[in-house]
Amino acid sequence: MSEKTTGILGGFKAFLMRGNVIDLAVAVVIGAAFTNIVNSVVKGVINPIVGAFGTKDLDRYASCLKGPCTRNAAGEVTKGVFIQWGSVLSASLTFLITAAVVYFLMLLPMKRWQDRQAARSSAEEKPAEPTEIELLAQIRDALTEQRRGPSGNTDSSVPAPR
Repeated sequence: MSEKTTGILGGFKAFLMRGNVIDLAVAVVIGAAFTNIVNSVVKGVINPIVGAFGTKDLDRYASCLKGPCTRNAAGEVTKGVFIQWGSVLSASLTFLITAAVVYFLMLLPMKRWQDRQAARSSAEEKPAEPTEIELLAQIRDALTEQRRGPSGNTDSSVPAPR
């Protein structure tokens, strides 16, 4: 029984200590902190810009689907059916800003760095190309072999290479 427990606990420990699990945990923590920043940008910058054309609070934008629609002082719907498209717009803006920041500040630089690393490693693995003199020597040797023919004798009508 203790061997099986050690095996299960050992497997669990190996799972937790894998690099990708640690990276995922760090990403979740950073993502949660980043969400607060994006929400602050939307509420502090985007909503007031949109508010210049209406209300500062996007959550207040709503349409009455069935009604007469009424709300109480707390903003809760008391009568009718409201479609609160302002909160959807706010969430969509938050998503777009988050996606743009992640792409342009994280993914794009990482992709460029990986491409440079791949180009560097392929350049190191690539054998050196022959020089012009080496290519000319190979052509000379090939022509000499053609002149000799299959028997290996040189033809007397063809002058010998210099």
